[in-house]
Amino acid sequence: MSTHSCAELAEPAYSNVIFIPTSLNSPTVRRGRGPLARLMRSSALNAVFQPIISLTDGGIHAHEALIRGPKASSFHTPDILLKAAAEENLNFEFENTCIAVQLARWGELHESGRLFINISAGVLVQVLKQCGRETLLKMISGYGVLPRMLVLEITEYERVADMDELARVVSEIRSAGVSLALDDFGDGRSSLRLWSQLKPEYVKIDKYFTKKISQHADKLKTIQALQQIAAVFDSSLVAEGIETEDDLRVLRDLGIPYGQGFLLGRPNHIPHEQAETKALEVMRDRRVAVFPELRRASSAGALSRLAVLDAPTAQPSTTNEELAQLFLAQPKLHAIAVLDGTRAIGIINRSLFMNEFSKLYYREIWGKKSCLIHANMAPRLIERNHNVDDLVGILTSDDQRYLTDGFIVTDNGRYAGLGTGEQLVRSVTETRIEAARHANPLTFLPGNIPISEHIERLLHSGCDFVACYADLNNFKPFNDQYGYWRGDEMIRLVARIAVAHCNPQRDFIGHVGGDDFILLFQSNNWQSQCEQIILEFAEQAVALFDEPARLAGGIHADDRYGMPRFFPLTTLSIGAIKIHCDEFATAEEVASAAARAKHDAKTAGEGLFIQTTPNT
Repeated sequence: MSTHSCAELAEPAYSNVIFIPTSLNSPTVRRGRGPLARLMRSSALNAVFQPIISLTDGGIHAHEALIRGPKASSFHTPDILLKAAAEENLNFEFENTCIAVQLARWGELHESGRLFINISAGVLVQVLKQCGRETLLKMISGYGVLPRMLVLEITEYERVADMDELARVVSEIRSAGVSLALDDFGDGRSSLRLWSQLKPEYVKIDKYFTKKISQHADKLKTIQALQQIAAVFDSSLVAEGIETEDDLRVLRDLGIPYGQGFLLGRPNHIPHEQAETKALEVMRDRRVAVFPELRRASSAGALSRLAVLDAPTAQPSTTNEELAQLFLAQPKLHAIAVLDGTRAIGIINRSLFMNEFSKLYYREIWGKKSCLIHANMAPRLIERNHNVDDLVGILTSDDQRYLTDGFIVTDNGRYAGLGTGEQLVRSVTETRIEAARHANPLTFLPGNIPISEHIERLLHSGCDFVACYADLNNFKPFNDQYGYWRGDEMIRLVARIAVAHCNPQRDFIGHVGGDDFILLFQSNNWQSQCEQIILEFAEQAVALFDEPARLAGGIHADDRYGMPRFFPLTTLSIGAIKIHCDEFATAEEVASAAARAKHDAKTAGEGLFIQTTPNT
């Protein structure tokens, strides 16, 4: 990087300002023949300002200063200017000139608001080292810019070799009232250590994570994680790159304090007085966003509830006689692991071994020999931080010895204990049930926990909505007649039709379990949507019945009391209730009211039943 004196950095380039931290008088710029050097000498660079908006109330929180070349030239965009700076070896000079132009223009406009200025970490360290804190503050004040209203937005911090030095510099300028922001956090070059060390007042979330966040649950989860980090370091997040109303609504509902992007306001030569109209309409709209959910039922994760049996072990040198004594001393022990040092190499099933040991003349012939002759030398090893998929492999394996022998639990490859087949089945079942509470494994629709969370958000917003509970009529006899596979197909049919007829940005669809679904509408045409779902299901569900049943209009089957009767073709009932937030306090109350409406819909034999009062 080039080095320059503080005098060079401070020599005036405009007549109406006092101090200019540029390098216009450096030999590289004075003698430069490239187009960028000529632009810099002719003061042809211009500042523009893009608003940073409060996503809480839509007010202007700050502006970010950006640079542009002559409008009619090929050097108008910042990308071309930066490329030219690299080609002409003017990175340092160009950056200082940009800061000068931006501060000068802000001062000319007599703006009193907060201003974000981009500065690379390397330039910040070098300028402060050469000029000192007081001279730098005089430069800033010389433009009519108050240090307490200036935010230095650090870029290219991944190139800083000495983070401790950068932290010292930041501490020095912060003591003068200047704030700090980290730019493009999450772009692959960002440093969590730097966030922790600098504790910036602002952190800008890279636009990769905000673009189409309304459609990508993984991006939403990432930003929620950043929110937790921001709370630890007391930083305010700024979401960059907001371009659509749906993304803005999600970011607002997530509680991101500030946003920036074309939807909120484009860069302009004159600072904005307010956010764009469309953005203001979104921020003032009380309807909540439907957060995207992971469309899979995650089965991964450590099963901390799985009990590990601290059992004695055998060695390859352990004799069958000694092994028998171990089993006799532990009547409830189902198996014993064979270790070579700390590494498990086999497992011996109690029942199989004791059956052999009790045979006539066994002790005389085999009692002094190694117990390895009875070992399963291909035991199932599960790390203590195993996941469900590892365990499901045991249940579905063709080799059912794993269910009777159990499995060996290891901790970082070392023997830790034994697990039983019974514990395995229970643990897998509990974990799958827990996973289904988040996403139903059959339809991949949100389960009970996301349903409750969305209802709570709706109630908190103060916005009225409609809660619907959908359930199939005569589903049990259909499922009994045709089996679970076709029954699952019918449940998936309900899910597909509901998703097709609901607005994904306004209406929430959850799968409670079995053939029960919750629909939470913010769309005004919710009634016609429900009627279309009921009608389309009736038309398509017929194809799931065999031809004799279709011709007869139903099937003959036993009812719940074991009595034979005729059941009409399966249809869908939806109970609906309009939710006024002042009448309900919790998600449980809303769900109960919707369930009562569903019960009334099935009793009335109507496709759609609208409950008029919450207490009916």
